[in-house]
Amino acid sequence: MAKKTNHAYRKYVLSFWGLYAGGLTLVILLFFFISKGKLGFMPSFSDLENPEINQASQIISNDGVVLGQYFDQDDNRVNVTHAEISPHLIDALVAIEDQRYYKHSGIDFQGLARVMVKSLLLGQETGGGSTLTQQLGKQLFPRENYSRKPIKFAIRKFREWVIAVKLEKSFSKEEIVALYLNKFDFLNNGDGILTASRVYFNTSPKDLKMEEAAMLAAMAKNPSAYNPKRFEERAMNRRNLVIGKMKELEYIEPSLADSLVLLDIDLDFQKVDHKLGLATYYRERLRKILQEPRPMNNPEEASEWDSNPIRGWLHKNFKKDGQKYDLYKDGLKIYSTLDSRMQRYAEEAVVEHMRDSLQYQIDYEYRRLRNPPFDNSFSNAEIENFVRLARLYSERYRVHKLQNLSNDSIRKLFDTPFEMKIFSWAGDIDTVMTPNDSIKYYKRFLRAALMSVDPHNGQIRAYVGGIDYTHFQYDQVMQGRRQVGSIFKPFVYTLVMQNGYSPCYEVPNVPVQFKYVSATTGRDTIYEPKFSHNEKYDGKMVTLKKGLAKSMNQISAWAIKRSNPQAVIDLVRKMGIKSHIEPVWPICVGSAELPVYEVVGAFTTFANKGIWVEPVMVNRIEDKDGNLISTLQPREEEAISEFAAYKMLNLMEGVTQGDGTGIRLRFRYNFKNPIAGKTGTTNNNADGWFVGIVPDLVTGAWAGGEDMSVRFRNDNRGQGANMALPMWALYMQKIYADSTLSISQGEFERPLNFNLDLNCDRVNKKTIDHRNIDDFDEEF
Repeated sequence: MAKKTNHAYRKYVLSFWGLYAGGLTLVILLFFFISKGKLGFMPSFSDLENPEINQASQIISNDGVVLGQYFDQDDNRVNVTHAEISPHLIDALVAIEDQRYYKHSGIDFQGLARVMVKSLLLGQETGGGSTLTQQLGKQLFPRENYSRKPIKFAIRKFREWVIAVKLEKSFSKEEIVALYLNKFDFLNNGDGILTASRVYFNTSPKDLKMEEAAMLAAMAKNPSAYNPKRFEERAMNRRNLVIGKMKELEYIEPSLADSLVLLDIDLDFQKVDHKLGLATYYRERLRKILQEPRPMNNPEEASEWDSNPIRGWLHKNFKKDGQKYDLYKDGLKIYSTLDSRMQRYAEEAVVEHMRDSLQYQIDYEYRRLRNPPFDNSFSNAEIENFVRLARLYSERYRVHKLQNLSNDSIRKLFDTPFEMKIFSWAGDIDTVMTPNDSIKYYKRFLRAALMSVDPHNGQIRAYVGGIDYTHFQYDQVMQGRRQVGSIFKPFVYTLVMQNGYSPCYEVPNVPVQFKYVSATTGRDTIYEPKFSHNEKYDGKMVTLKKGLAKSMNQISAWAIKRSNPQAVIDLVRKMGIKSHIEPVWPICVGSAELPVYEVVGAFTTFANKGIWVEPVMVNRIEDKDGNLISTLQPREEEAISEFAAYKMLNLMEGVTQGDGTGIRLRFRYNFKNPIAGKTGTTNNNADGWFVGIVPDLVTGAWAGGEDMSVRFRNDNRGQGANMALPMWALYMQKIYADSTLSISQGEFERPLNFNLDLNCDRVNKKTIDHRNIDDFDEEF
């Protein structure tokens, strides 16, 4: 009997250990097959070492400020290191999500046992027991499908355990928690902790306050349920739970925790939108330039694309694997030439002038118009054509055409009232309006642009392409080509200075005629520029400096007659002006149409000793790991002599002195330092320009209507000194008030061996053979 009992016992023991060994073998085989990817996806060692985390590309200012990011619709993240994250956030996350984080190796068996006891035996609601490492694995390698079938569920959980263990072997605890926070989606385009910190609290991860860190950690459980933007009370309760856990773990003092839970959630919410923030026009222009394909049907443009490294950069540069860079996913760091302080001052100056002054002036004039904002000189048919053209170029029209709607249907839709949000200087207005009426409404607003460049290296320091990017996305700095008026005259004078004339040389302010054969009629034609509004100088001898200071058309005509239109065009080509200019005599008074970008770039030649330096937008580009990919150097060319450049600065200083057209810089804005500049006013006061030069900065401003049908009726308000000059003045006041910028207010550097006397009163008083109008009979 005893033998039978011992035999049965031995059989039981052997069966037990056999089952145990078999079960253990099955578990080992299960983990083996899972780790080899035989039972579903398993990331490779390379996948784990280099997890694919899409990153937005950053645009970083010259002074280290992030101006914005390029990202696709679903991913706006930029990674940060553990050292760049507040310790408060790390503590808060560990306290609420994984209290034994620093004690386990990816799987917290003690935590799992606790969860099973509470949920299965005690019936308490509890979490899933997943560690931070497991949660990171789910983020990096999402589940293929969700199934509650026992076998599939078990396999999926085992796979998550294997991934967690592998992650723990591949990364340190600090790297894992940083990866987790970089990958987590905090909603509201707060992808990753860097962007989330900006979105919710307008700060960096490093500078998060303790209560802010607790709020972001609270969102880790369920960002939708604990979104402080939508569910403030629920989010606050969860935040306070986090703070309580931190107190339990002695991460914070009890007294501090008790005071923190009494605080409201103090959001400083920053909406993520490429239409908002600093340098919106610049950011969009740069995006298009980087992505620009090589022009196919324009050899001249194709050559420019080939020689300019920034144009089409994404088509010219490749990653190590031979693939092109993706602007929205590869986390490029684009180091801009913009200075965030100067950019902000430029935007403020444009808004201040346009909102508080110029728009009021044009609104006053609209009261006298039959069909505002269009000038009375235009017929109803012409006005309807303006609206029709605007309709054809509108985004709404483009969308309707893509929907294959007929023209009749589109016209009806444009006459149908819709709810819309429209721009006003007092803030956006919700209203109901037909699209046709909205076109007329938007034409009431004058537009503006400003660009500021360091003349010594070509770096663009400020770039304002319009008055409000959300509603007016046309970039007037690079896209807009407007008639330049008297802004062009310095280029005409430059040829004269190149040929040895002095700014003090006197010529008669008398009618000048040009005889030429008309290209349209083939007949002999006479062109005679109109006199400027300087009656007291009509018929008098004036210096070239006075002629430019008062913007006298006849003196500019005299200057171009010393050469010819093509010679002037050849000169401005060397000074960076690429736009087409007809070689006709009227260019002497500004008939050409040019963008602000080219005008300002050309004027930098005068401040840079005759050397044109191409205005540049980017200094360098790095990859997401900080490795240098490209250093972008500006092109340059010696356009004029150093002596001619200095004489031109002296000529243009006259514009801001005495009775020059820019004198209000002195009596209204109280500038005392040397300033060279030029105002510009176009036909019928449609466009106003001003370019101002100081030794370290060249800045140009333009203002005008969307088209020439919207304009001032009188020269007093429609001149460049009123329309554009105040933007320059307000901008430079802010620049000089900022001691961190160190923009010189000194004299322009005089060239070595420059012995010409530029004091015109002294020069002309000493002249023995004083010229008079009779000396010029044959010439005129």
